[in-house]
Amino acid sequence: MSTTEQSPTNPADLERQANATREEVDRTLEAIENRFSVRRKIGAASAAIGAAASRASKWAGPEITTMIRLDHTHVLAAFRRYRSYLSGARKQALVANACLGLELHAQLEEEIFYPALFAQGSDSEDLDRGFEEHDHMRSLIQRLRQMSPQDANYDGEFCKLIRAALHHVADEETTLLPLAEVRLKDQLRELGWKMTVRRFELLKPHMGEAATTTVMTFPVLTGAAVAGLCMAAWLIVRGTTRRA
Repeated sequence: MSTTEQSPTNPADLERQANATREEVDRTLEAIENRFSVRRKIGAASAAIGAAASRASKWAGPEITTMIRLDHTHVLAAFRRYRSYLSGARKQALVANACLGLELHAQLEEEIFYPALFAQGSDSEDLDRGFEEHDHMRSLIQRLRQMSPQDANYDGEFCKLIRAALHHVADEETTLLPLAEVRLKDQLRELGWKMTVRRFELLKPHMGEAATTTVMTFPVLTGAAVAGLCMAAWLIVRGTTRRA
């Protein structure tokens, strides 16, 4: 989507666009569910992270493709909860949670996932497209952070970010992740460990924001599950640091 496209300001147009976007989010989540079995993988990832926390072993964590798919479902689930009629504080929390998730996701892929694929001879055109999509989302995130939830274009700008993220998720789910599961099959857990440790390093300065916005974005049980994963990641990093 062009970054110069104007967002609709008519409430009825905004609601129609929001409903169409939510339907697209639902279809994407369903496609990931069919390919990935989200509930099973989330349970497996939680168990693997817990085991890794106690053993502090790079071979014990979830695979990197699992971590990336969990990122996709987390961000899309946050998008799914956004409504134009929500309070300004709730909107701001939802947007902040999704934006932080996307920023962490992009940086982790650029530092760990894309270089690993490139080293295995993956098509640079596919990886270049990933970088371009990340940059586009960053520009939309920057614009949203300069806006207030009361701004007339706020809902429309967030809808642009949702659509940009949907396009990125579709590219990765259909191209890069299946490719990684073939070309990186012997490295998936080691790369997943690196991503888990690096994620917590990047998240540390934002722990307060992440905790607050997660509570406001997701139901209590979901928020508790996310908090549990963050705590397990902290234990992993602490264990690694003590052994260094």
